[in-house]
Amino acid sequence: MRRHLIVGTATVALTMITLSAFASANSPLPGPRSMLRLLPEIPGLPDLPAAPPPPPRRPTTSLPSTGFPLGSAKAPKVVTDRVAPGVDYFTLTQGAPTDGYTVSVVVRGKDALSEKTARAQALAIEEAGFQPSIVKFTRPAVADYPAADFWMVRVGAWPLGEQAEAARVVKRLKKDGITTKIDFGGDDGFQTGGPWTVRVLMVDPRSFQGVFRSSLGAGVAARETVSSMASAAGALAAVNGGFFDIHTLKDFSGDPTGISVVSGDLLSEAVSGRTALVLAGRRARVTELASSVMAVSEDGAKLEVGGLNRVAGPDELVMYTEELGRATPADHGVEVVLDTSGKVLRPRGPGAPVARGTRVLHGRGASADWLRAHAATGMTVDVTATVTDLRTGKVVPLTSETSIIGGGIGLVRDGRTSITAATDGMANVNMIVRRHPRTLAGVTASGGLVIAVVDGRAPGTTVGASFFESAELMRWLGARDAISLDGGGSSTMVVGGKVVNHPSDGAERGVGDALLVIGK
Repeated sequence: MRRHLIVGTATVALTMITLSAFASANSPLPGPRSMLRLLPEIPGLPDLPAAPPPPPRRPTTSLPSTGFPLGSAKAPKVVTDRVAPGVDYFTLTQGAPTDGYTVSVVVRGKDALSEKTARAQALAIEEAGFQPSIVKFTRPAVADYPAADFWMVRVGAWPLGEQAEAARVVKRLKKDGITTKIDFGGDDGFQTGGPWTVRVLMVDPRSFQGVFRSSLGAGVAARETVSSMASAAGALAAVNGGFFDIHTLKDFSGDPTGISVVSGDLLSEAVSGRTALVLAGRRARVTELASSVMAVSEDGAKLEVGGLNRVAGPDELVMYTEELGRATPADHGVEVVLDTSGKVLRPRGPGAPVARGTRVLHGRGASADWLRAHAATGMTVDVTATVTDLRTGKVVPLTSETSIIGGGIGLVRDGRTSITAATDGMANVNMIVRRHPRTLAGVTASGGLVIAVVDGRAPGTTVGASFFESAELMRWLGARDAISLDGGGSSTMVVGGKVVNHPSDGAERGVGDALLVIGK
Protein backbone atom coordinates (compact mmCIF):
# COMPACT_ATOMS: atom_id res chain seq x y z
CA MET A 1 0.00 0.00 0.00
CA ARG A 2 1.36 3.39 -0.97
CA ARG A 3 2.11 5.65 1.96
CA HIS A 4 1.17 9.32 1.81
CA LEU A 5 3.92 11.75 0.98
CA ILE A 6 4.12 14.15 3.90
CA VAL A 7 6.48 17.07 3.79
CA GLY A 8 7.36 18.73 7.04
CA THR A 9 9.68 18.81 9.98
CA ALA A 10 8.45 15.62 11.61
CA THR A 11 10.06 12.25 10.97
CA VAL A 12 7.76 10.83 8.29
CA ALA A 13 7.97 8.74 5.17
CA LEU A 14 9.70 11.59 3.36
CA THR A 15 11.49 14.49 4.95
CA MET A 16 11.82 17.97 3.49
CA ILE A 17 15.20 19.53 4.26
CA THR A 18 15.35 23.24 3.46
CA LEU A 19 18.77 24.52 2.48
CA SER A 20 20.00 27.83 1.17
CA ALA A 21 22.82 28.27 -1.31
CA PHE A 22 26.11 29.74 -0.11
CA ALA A 23 26.07 33.23 1.34
CA SER A 24 28.76 34.78 3.49
CA ALA A 25 28.72 37.58 6.01
CA ASN A 26 30.42 39.81 3.45
CA SER A 27 27.97 39.03 0.65
CA PRO A 28 24.84 41.00 -0.28
CA LEU A 29 23.05 37.70 -1.00
CA PRO A 30 19.83 36.85 0.84
CA GLY A 31 19.64 33.86 3.13
CA PRO A 32 21.11 32.70 6.43
CA ARG A 33 24.77 32.02 6.90
CA SER A 34 24.00 28.94 9.03
CA MET A 35 22.25 26.17 7.08
CA LEU A 36 21.15 22.59 7.62
CA ARG A 37 23.69 20.09 6.40
CA LEU A 38 22.52 17.42 4.00
CA LEU A 39 25.28 14.98 4.86
CA PRO A 40 27.07 14.41 8.17
CA GLU A 41 30.63 15.41 8.72
CA ILE A 42 32.75 12.57 7.43
CA PRO A 43 36.51 12.05 7.67
CA GLY A 44 38.10 12.41 4.26
CA LEU A 45 40.96 10.88 2.42
CA PRO A 46 44.41 12.43 2.80
CA ASP A 47 45.25 15.25 0.42
CA LEU A 48 46.76 14.35 -2.92
CA PRO A 49 50.38 15.46 -3.29
CA ALA A 50 50.56 19.03 -4.50
CA ALA A 51 52.70 20.07 -7.43
CA PRO A 52 56.09 21.02 -5.97
CA PRO A 53 56.47 24.80 -5.72
CA PRO A 54 59.69 26.51 -6.76
CA PRO A 55 62.08 27.49 -3.96
CA PRO A 56 60.39 30.30 -2.01
CA ARG A 57 61.63 33.82 -2.59
CA ARG A 58 60.39 37.04 -1.10
CA PRO A 59 57.24 38.29 -2.86
CA THR A 60 56.67 41.94 -3.69
CA THR A 61 52.93 41.73 -2.96
CA SER A 62 51.03 40.18 -0.07
CA LEU A 63 47.64 38.65 0.65
CA PRO A 64 45.15 39.69 3.35
CA SER A 65 45.84 38.00 6.67
CA THR A 66 42.19 37.67 7.76
CA GLY A 67 38.69 37.17 6.39
CA PHE A 68 39.35 34.35 3.94
CA PRO A 69 35.95 33.93 2.23
CA LEU A 70 35.96 30.15 1.65
CA GLY A 71 34.83 28.17 4.68
CA SER A 72 35.85 29.64 8.01
CA ALA A 73 37.46 33.07 8.18
CA LYS A 74 40.63 31.46 9.46
CA ALA A 75 43.67 32.47 7.46
CA PRO A 76 44.68 29.85 4.87
CA LYS A 77 48.08 28.26 4.69
CA VAL A 78 50.11 30.16 2.11
CA VAL A 79 53.23 29.25 0.15
CA THR A 80 54.72 32.17 -1.79
CA ASP A 81 57.20 32.65 -4.60
CA ARG A 82 58.42 35.56 -6.68
CA VAL A 83 58.25 34.53 -10.35
CA ALA A 84 59.78 37.77 -11.68
CA PRO A 85 59.95 41.41 -10.58
CA GLY A 86 56.33 42.40 -10.05
CA VAL A 87 54.96 38.85 -10.51
CA ASP A 88 54.18 36.84 -7.37
CA TYR A 89 52.75 33.33 -7.11
CA PHE A 90 50.83 32.03 -4.09
CA THR A 91 49.41 28.61 -3.19
CA LEU A 92 46.60 28.74 -0.62
CA THR A 93 45.09 25.77 1.22
CA GLN A 94 42.20 25.92 3.65
CA GLY A 95 39.64 23.66 5.31
CA ALA A 96 39.06 19.97 5.90
CA PRO A 97 36.68 17.37 4.40
CA THR A 98 33.14 17.42 5.83
CA ASP A 99 31.11 15.86 3.01
CA GLY A 100 30.40 12.46 1.54
CA TYR A 101 28.25 10.94 -1.19
CA THR A 102 24.54 10.70 -1.89
CA VAL A 103 22.35 9.59 -4.79
CA SER A 104 20.27 12.19 -6.68
CA VAL A 105 17.30 11.64 -8.98
CA VAL A 106 17.75 12.98 -12.53
CA VAL A 107 14.80 13.94 -14.75
CA ARG A 108 15.47 14.95 -18.36
CA GLY A 109 19.11 15.55 -17.52
CA LYS A 110 18.47 17.75 -14.47
CA ASP A 111 18.50 17.11 -10.73
CA ALA A 112 17.05 20.52 -9.75
CA LEU A 113 13.31 19.87 -10.11
CA SER A 114 9.92 21.47 -9.58
CA GLU A 115 8.16 20.55 -6.35
CA LYS A 116 5.52 18.57 -8.24
CA THR A 117 8.14 16.53 -10.10
CA ALA A 118 10.16 15.99 -6.92
CA ARG A 119 7.11 14.64 -5.07
CA ALA A 120 6.31 12.23 -7.88
CA GLN A 121 9.90 10.99 -8.06
CA ALA A 122 10.05 10.57 -4.29
CA LEU A 123 6.97 8.32 -4.39
CA ALA A 124 8.59 6.25 -7.13
CA ILE A 125 11.72 5.89 -4.99
CA GLU A 126 9.56 4.70 -2.07
CA GLU A 127 7.84 2.12 -4.25
CA ALA A 128 11.27 0.84 -5.25
CA GLY A 129 11.97 0.15 -1.58
CA PHE A 130 14.21 3.09 -0.68
CA GLN A 131 13.79 5.98 1.75
CA PRO A 132 14.12 9.29 -0.15
CA SER A 133 14.50 12.85 1.07
CA ILE A 134 13.26 15.94 -0.71
CA VAL A 135 15.74 18.79 -0.46
CA LYS A 136 14.47 22.29 -1.15
CA PHE A 137 17.00 25.02 -1.93
CA THR A 138 17.03 28.54 -3.29
CA ARG A 139 19.18 29.66 -6.18
CA PRO A 140 19.88 33.24 -5.06
CA ALA A 141 19.31 36.18 -7.36
CA VAL A 142 22.27 37.48 -9.36
CA ALA A 143 22.66 40.89 -10.96
CA ASP A 144 20.60 40.01 -14.03
CA TYR A 145 18.53 36.97 -13.00
CA PRO A 146 15.94 36.54 -10.22
CA ALA A 147 16.04 34.00 -7.41
CA ALA A 148 14.14 30.73 -7.74
CA ASP A 149 13.32 27.70 -5.60
CA PHE A 150 14.17 24.15 -6.62
CA TRP A 151 13.77 20.68 -5.19
CA MET A 152 16.05 17.64 -5.30
CA VAL A 153 15.23 14.04 -4.46
CA ARG A 154 18.03 12.14 -2.76
CA VAL A 155 18.68 8.72 -1.32
CA GLY A 156 21.22 7.80 1.35
CA ALA A 157 24.47 9.22 2.67
CA TRP A 158 27.87 7.53 2.51
CA PRO A 159 31.37 8.50 3.64
CA LEU A 160 34.07 9.32 1.10
CA GLY A 161 35.40 5.79 1.11
CA GLU A 162 32.03 4.21 0.29
CA GLN A 163 31.22 5.63 -3.14
CA ALA A 164 30.76 2.05 -4.37
CA GLU A 165 27.74 1.67 -2.07
CA ALA A 166 26.12 4.68 -3.72
CA ALA A 167 26.90 3.18 -7.12
CA ARG A 168 25.02 0.01 -6.17
CA VAL A 169 21.93 2.07 -5.32
CA VAL A 170 22.14 3.83 -8.69
CA LYS A 171 22.30 0.45 -10.44
CA ARG A 172 19.37 -0.92 -8.45
CA LEU A 173 17.15 2.11 -9.14
CA LYS A 174 17.96 1.91 -12.84
CA LYS A 175 16.34 -1.54 -12.90
CA ASP A 176 13.18 0.11 -11.58
CA GLY A 177 13.25 2.70 -14.37
CA ILE A 178 14.51 5.56 -12.18
CA THR A 179 17.47 7.59 -13.43
CA THR A 180 19.88 8.69 -10.71
CA LYS A 181 23.50 9.71 -10.28
CA ILE A 182 26.12 9.82 -7.55
CA ASP A 183 26.62 13.28 -6.07
CA PHE A 184 29.41 14.50 -3.79
CA GLY A 185 27.99 16.80 -1.12
CA GLY A 186 30.81 19.32 -1.42
CA ASP A 187 29.82 20.07 -5.01
CA ASP A 188 26.33 21.29 -4.05
CA GLY A 189 27.22 24.86 -3.15
CA PHE A 190 25.77 24.50 0.34
CA GLN A 191 27.76 24.97 3.54
CA THR A 192 30.95 22.93 3.60
CA GLY A 193 34.28 22.78 5.35
CA GLY A 194 36.12 22.36 2.06
CA PRO A 195 38.97 21.78 1.64
CA TRP A 196 40.15 24.26 -0.98
CA THR A 197 43.35 24.67 -2.96
CA VAL A 198 43.76 28.01 -4.71
CA ARG A 199 46.66 29.23 -6.81
CA VAL A 200 47.08 32.95 -7.32
CA LEU A 201 49.21 35.15 -9.56
CA MET A 202 49.47 38.83 -8.68
CA VAL A 203 51.09 41.21 -11.15
CA ASP A 204 52.06 44.72 -10.08
CA PRO A 205 52.36 46.93 -13.19
CA ARG A 206 54.58 49.38 -11.30
CA SER A 207 57.44 46.86 -11.16
CA PHE A 208 56.50 44.30 -13.83
CA GLN A 209 58.31 45.11 -17.06
CA GLY A 210 56.62 42.64 -19.40
CA VAL A 211 53.26 42.48 -21.18
CA PHE A 212 49.93 40.66 -21.08
CA ARG A 213 48.76 38.87 -24.19
CA SER A 214 46.17 36.39 -25.35
CA SER A 215 46.93 33.39 -27.52
CA LEU A 216 44.80 31.13 -29.69
CA GLY A 217 47.70 28.77 -30.23
CA ALA A 218 48.43 27.46 -33.71
CA GLY A 219 44.95 28.33 -34.98
CA VAL A 220 41.49 29.58 -34.02
CA ALA A 221 39.69 26.35 -34.90
CA ALA A 222 41.88 23.91 -32.99
CA ARG A 223 42.29 23.46 -29.26
CA GLU A 224 45.70 23.57 -27.64
CA THR A 225 47.02 23.16 -24.11
CA VAL A 226 47.90 26.17 -21.99
CA SER A 227 51.43 24.84 -21.45
CA SER A 228 51.96 24.60 -25.21
CA MET A 229 50.79 28.18 -25.78
CA ALA A 230 52.87 29.42 -22.85
CA SER A 231 55.96 27.63 -24.17
CA ALA A 232 55.54 29.00 -27.69
CA ALA A 233 55.37 32.56 -26.33
CA GLY A 234 58.08 32.13 -23.68
CA ALA A 235 55.56 33.19 -21.03
CA LEU A 236 56.45 33.50 -17.35
CA ALA A 237 52.96 32.28 -16.48
CA ALA A 238 49.64 31.53 -18.15
CA VAL A 239 46.09 30.37 -17.51
CA ASN A 240 43.30 29.14 -19.75
CA GLY A 241 41.08 31.76 -21.35
CA GLY A 242 37.38 31.90 -22.14
CA PHE A 243 34.82 29.27 -23.08
CA PHE A 244 35.02 27.57 -26.48
CA ASP A 245 32.37 25.96 -28.66
CA ILE A 246 32.10 22.24 -27.90
CA HIS A 247 28.81 22.00 -29.81
CA THR A 248 30.12 22.91 -33.26
CA LEU A 249 31.93 20.76 -35.84
CA LYS A 250 34.73 18.77 -34.20
CA ASP A 251 37.41 20.46 -36.30
CA PHE A 252 36.20 23.89 -35.09
CA SER A 253 35.84 23.08 -31.37
CA GLY A 254 38.54 25.56 -30.36
CA ASP A 255 36.43 28.50 -31.55
CA PRO A 256 35.90 30.97 -28.65
CA THR A 257 32.25 31.49 -27.74
CA GLY A 258 32.84 35.22 -27.37
CA ILE A 259 35.23 37.91 -28.47
CA SER A 260 38.89 37.21 -29.14
CA VAL A 261 41.50 39.77 -30.17
CA VAL A 262 45.14 38.79 -30.61
CA SER A 263 47.76 41.48 -31.32
CA GLY A 264 45.04 43.87 -32.49
CA ASP A 265 43.30 41.42 -34.85
CA LEU A 266 39.64 40.62 -34.17
CA LEU A 267 39.52 36.84 -34.67
CA SER A 268 36.21 35.99 -32.99
CA GLU A 269 33.22 38.29 -32.72
CA ALA A 270 31.69 39.47 -29.45
CA VAL A 271 28.39 38.35 -28.01
CA SER A 272 27.09 41.85 -27.38
CA GLY A 273 27.06 42.80 -23.70
CA ARG A 274 29.16 39.93 -22.43
CA THR A 275 32.03 40.60 -20.07
CA ALA A 276 35.61 40.43 -21.32
CA LEU A 277 39.18 41.07 -20.21
CA VAL A 278 40.90 43.79 -22.26
CA LEU A 279 44.71 43.79 -22.28
CA ALA A 280 47.06 46.43 -23.66
CA GLY A 281 50.75 46.15 -22.85
CA ARG A 282 50.77 45.62 -19.08
CA ARG A 283 47.41 47.28 -18.54
CA ALA A 284 44.26 45.25 -17.98
CA ARG A 285 40.60 46.03 -17.44
CA VAL A 286 37.27 44.21 -17.26
CA THR A 287 34.33 45.55 -19.25
CA GLU A 288 31.38 44.63 -21.44
CA LEU A 289 31.91 44.73 -25.20
CA ALA A 290 30.17 44.67 -28.55
CA SER A 291 31.71 44.19 -31.97
CA SER A 292 30.66 44.98 -35.51
CA VAL A 293 32.10 43.70 -38.78
CA MET A 294 30.79 45.12 -42.06
CA ALA A 295 31.54 44.23 -45.68
CA VAL A 296 31.12 47.12 -48.14
CA SER A 297 31.43 46.47 -51.87
CA GLU A 298 32.83 49.11 -54.22
CA ASP A 299 29.34 49.32 -55.76
CA GLY A 300 28.01 50.58 -52.41
CA ALA A 301 26.27 47.38 -51.31
CA LYS A 302 26.71 46.52 -47.63
CA LEU A 303 26.27 43.32 -45.65
CA GLU A 304 27.03 42.52 -42.02
CA VAL A 305 29.65 39.86 -41.41
CA GLY A 306 27.91 37.75 -38.78
CA GLY A 307 30.90 35.78 -37.58
CA LEU A 308 34.64 35.29 -37.73
CA ASN A 309 36.50 31.99 -38.07
CA ARG A 310 33.50 29.84 -37.16
CA VAL A 311 30.88 27.72 -38.89
CA ALA A 312 28.33 29.86 -40.76
CA GLY A 313 24.62 29.64 -40.04
CA PRO A 314 21.86 29.72 -42.68
CA ASP A 315 22.00 32.86 -44.87
CA GLU A 316 24.99 34.12 -42.86
CA LEU A 317 28.18 35.79 -44.08
CA VAL A 318 31.33 34.73 -42.20
CA MET A 319 34.92 35.80 -42.71
CA TYR A 320 37.90 33.48 -42.30
CA THR A 321 41.40 34.77 -41.65
CA GLU A 322 44.75 33.07 -42.04
CA GLU A 323 44.72 32.49 -38.26
CA LEU A 324 41.93 29.92 -38.73
CA GLY A 325 44.58 27.22 -38.94
CA ARG A 326 42.66 24.76 -41.13
CA ALA A 327 40.44 24.53 -44.22
CA THR A 328 37.11 26.34 -44.23
CA PRO A 329 33.97 24.20 -43.72
CA ALA A 330 33.05 22.14 -46.78
CA ASP A 331 29.37 23.10 -46.88
CA HIS A 332 27.20 24.33 -49.76
CA GLY A 333 28.30 27.95 -49.41
CA VAL A 334 30.13 30.31 -51.75
CA GLU A 335 33.55 31.83 -51.04
CA VAL A 336 35.60 34.70 -52.40
CA VAL A 337 39.27 35.30 -51.62
CA LEU A 338 40.40 38.84 -50.71
CA ASP A 339 43.93 40.18 -50.54
CA THR A 340 45.06 42.55 -47.79
CA SER A 341 43.62 45.56 -49.63
CA GLY A 342 40.20 43.95 -50.04
CA LYS A 343 40.54 43.19 -53.74
CA VAL A 344 38.66 40.06 -54.79
CA LEU A 345 41.28 37.67 -56.17
CA ARG A 346 38.88 34.91 -57.19
CA PRO A 347 35.75 33.00 -56.21
CA ARG A 348 36.18 29.44 -54.98
CA GLY A 349 34.32 26.53 -53.51
CA PRO A 350 34.38 25.99 -49.73
CA GLY A 351 36.67 23.56 -47.95
CA ALA A 352 40.13 24.99 -48.71
CA PRO A 353 42.79 26.59 -46.45
CA VAL A 354 43.17 30.36 -46.06
CA ALA A 355 46.48 31.37 -47.65
CA ARG A 356 48.85 33.73 -45.88
CA GLY A 357 48.08 37.36 -46.67
CA THR A 358 44.46 36.65 -47.63
CA ARG A 359 40.99 36.56 -46.12
CA VAL A 360 37.98 34.55 -47.25
CA LEU A 361 34.36 35.68 -47.23
CA HIS A 362 32.04 32.68 -46.95
CA GLY A 363 28.32 33.04 -47.59
CA ARG A 364 25.38 30.68 -47.31
CA GLY A 365 21.94 31.18 -48.84
CA ALA A 366 21.14 34.89 -49.21
CA SER A 367 24.71 35.82 -48.29
CA ALA A 368 26.03 33.59 -51.08
CA ASP A 369 23.77 35.49 -53.48
CA TRP A 370 25.22 38.79 -52.17
CA LEU A 371 28.76 37.61 -52.86
CA ARG A 372 27.85 36.60 -56.40
CA ALA A 373 26.31 40.01 -57.03
CA HIS A 374 28.75 42.33 -55.26
CA ALA A 375 32.11 40.52 -54.96
CA ALA A 376 33.15 39.58 -58.46
CA THR A 377 36.82 39.04 -59.36
CA GLY A 378 38.66 42.36 -59.49
CA MET A 379 36.13 44.25 -57.37
CA THR A 380 37.06 45.62 -53.94
CA VAL A 381 35.20 44.68 -50.77
CA ASP A 382 36.21 46.70 -47.73
CA VAL A 383 35.79 44.76 -44.48
CA THR A 384 35.99 46.85 -41.31
CA ALA A 385 35.86 45.67 -37.68
CA THR A 386 34.95 47.77 -34.64
CA VAL A 387 34.96 46.86 -30.95
CA THR A 388 33.01 49.08 -28.56
CA ASP A 389 33.38 49.35 -24.78
CA LEU A 390 29.77 49.39 -23.55
CA ARG A 391 30.71 50.94 -20.20
CA THR A 392 32.26 54.01 -21.78
CA GLY A 393 30.63 53.98 -25.21
CA LYS A 394 34.07 54.42 -26.77
CA VAL A 395 35.71 52.41 -29.52
CA VAL A 396 38.50 50.12 -28.29
CA PRO A 397 41.70 50.83 -30.28
CA LEU A 398 42.84 47.63 -31.99
CA THR A 399 46.58 48.20 -31.93
CA SER A 400 49.34 45.59 -31.96
CA GLU A 401 49.33 45.74 -28.14
CA THR A 402 45.62 44.95 -27.83
CA SER A 403 44.46 41.52 -26.71
CA ILE A 404 40.94 40.62 -25.57
CA ILE A 405 39.70 37.44 -23.89
CA GLY A 406 35.95 36.95 -23.73
CA GLY A 407 33.56 34.08 -23.18
CA GLY A 408 33.40 34.66 -19.43
CA ILE A 409 31.04 35.74 -16.66
CA GLY A 410 31.16 39.03 -14.82
CA LEU A 411 31.70 38.54 -11.07
CA VAL A 412 32.75 41.86 -9.51
CA ARG A 413 32.10 45.43 -10.66
CA ASP A 414 33.36 48.52 -8.87
CA GLY A 415 34.27 46.44 -5.83
CA ARG A 416 30.84 44.83 -5.40
CA THR A 417 29.59 41.38 -6.29
CA SER A 418 27.78 41.66 -9.63
CA ILE A 419 27.26 38.27 -11.28
CA THR A 420 25.98 38.65 -14.84
CA ALA A 421 25.05 35.01 -15.40
CA ALA A 422 22.10 35.64 -17.74
CA THR A 423 23.88 38.15 -19.98
CA ASP A 424 26.85 35.83 -20.17
CA GLY A 425 24.77 32.74 -20.97
CA MET A 426 25.25 30.89 -17.66
CA ALA A 427 21.97 31.41 -15.79
CA ASN A 428 21.42 27.95 -14.36
CA VAL A 429 21.81 26.12 -11.06
CA ASN A 430 24.83 24.15 -12.21
CA MET A 431 26.90 27.22 -13.07
CA ILE A 432 25.66 29.68 -10.43
CA VAL A 433 25.36 27.54 -7.30
CA ARG A 434 27.36 24.36 -7.79
CA ARG A 435 31.08 24.22 -7.11
CA HIS A 436 33.48 23.61 -9.98
CA PRO A 437 37.13 24.31 -10.73
CA ARG A 438 37.35 28.01 -11.65
CA THR A 439 39.78 30.26 -13.48
CA LEU A 440 39.34 33.88 -12.40
CA ALA A 441 40.90 37.18 -13.48
CA GLY A 442 40.52 40.62 -11.96
CA VAL A 443 41.98 44.10 -11.82
CA THR A 444 42.73 46.03 -8.63
CA ALA A 445 42.03 49.72 -8.05
CA SER A 446 45.73 50.43 -8.70
CA GLY A 447 45.72 48.53 -12.00
CA GLY A 448 47.24 45.26 -10.79
CA LEU A 449 46.24 42.01 -12.45
CA VAL A 450 45.01 39.20 -10.19
CA ILE A 451 44.64 35.68 -11.59
CA ALA A 452 43.35 32.74 -9.55
CA VAL A 453 42.69 29.06 -10.23
CA VAL A 454 40.54 27.16 -7.74
CA ASP A 455 40.97 23.42 -8.13
CA GLY A 456 37.88 21.27 -7.68
CA ARG A 457 36.07 18.00 -8.39
CA ALA A 458 38.52 16.22 -6.08
CA PRO A 459 36.42 14.98 -3.12
CA GLY A 460 38.33 15.17 0.13
CA THR A 461 41.09 17.27 -1.44
CA THR A 462 39.58 20.42 -2.99
CA VAL A 463 35.94 21.25 -3.72
CA GLY A 464 36.07 24.16 -6.19
CA ALA A 465 33.89 27.28 -5.92
CA SER A 466 30.47 28.62 -6.88
CA PHE A 467 30.07 31.92 -8.70
CA PHE A 468 29.33 33.61 -5.37
CA GLU A 469 32.40 32.13 -3.72
CA SER A 470 34.48 33.07 -6.77
CA ALA A 471 33.31 36.68 -6.55
CA GLU A 472 34.09 36.89 -2.84
CA LEU A 473 37.50 35.32 -3.35
CA MET A 474 38.40 37.91 -5.98
CA ARG A 475 37.20 40.74 -3.74
CA TRP A 476 39.32 39.33 -0.91
CA LEU A 477 42.31 39.28 -3.27
CA GLY A 478 41.74 42.98 -3.96
CA ALA A 479 40.00 42.93 -7.33
CA ARG A 480 37.82 45.94 -8.08
CA ASP A 481 36.52 44.24 -11.22
CA ALA A 482 36.65 40.52 -11.93
CA ILE A 483 35.59 37.92 -14.45
CA SER A 484 35.25 34.13 -14.41
CA LEU A 485 36.92 32.55 -17.41
CA ASP A 486 36.36 28.95 -18.51
CA GLY A 487 36.47 26.47 -15.64
CA GLY A 488 35.93 22.79 -14.98
CA GLY A 489 38.48 20.57 -16.72
CA SER A 490 39.81 23.60 -18.59
CA SER A 491 41.11 25.33 -15.45
CA THR A 492 44.89 25.31 -15.78
CA MET A 493 47.71 27.47 -14.45
CA VAL A 494 51.25 27.30 -15.80
CA VAL A 495 54.18 28.91 -13.98
CA GLY A 496 57.76 28.61 -15.15
CA GLY A 497 56.77 26.21 -17.92
CA LYS A 498 55.04 23.72 -15.59
CA VAL A 499 51.38 23.06 -14.83
CA VAL A 500 51.16 23.93 -11.13
CA ASN A 501 47.53 23.04 -10.42
CA HIS A 502 45.72 19.71 -10.76
CA PRO A 503 43.31 19.87 -13.76
CA SER A 504 40.17 17.94 -12.87
CA ASP A 505 40.27 15.78 -16.01
CA GLY A 506 43.43 14.19 -14.60
CA ALA A 507 45.52 15.69 -17.38
CA GLU A 508 45.84 19.04 -19.11
CA ARG A 509 42.99 19.73 -21.53
CA GLY A 510 43.24 21.46 -24.90
CA VAL A 511 41.45 24.81 -24.72
CA GLY A 512 40.44 27.63 -27.06
CA ASP A 513 42.71 30.42 -25.86
CA ALA A 514 45.01 31.45 -23.03
CA LEU A 515 46.01 34.49 -20.99
CA LEU A 516 49.79 34.94 -21.02
CA VAL A 517 52.09 36.90 -18.71
CA ILE A 518 55.24 37.51 -20.74
CA GLY A 519 58.49 38.87 -19.32
CA LYS A 520 60.58 41.62 -20.85
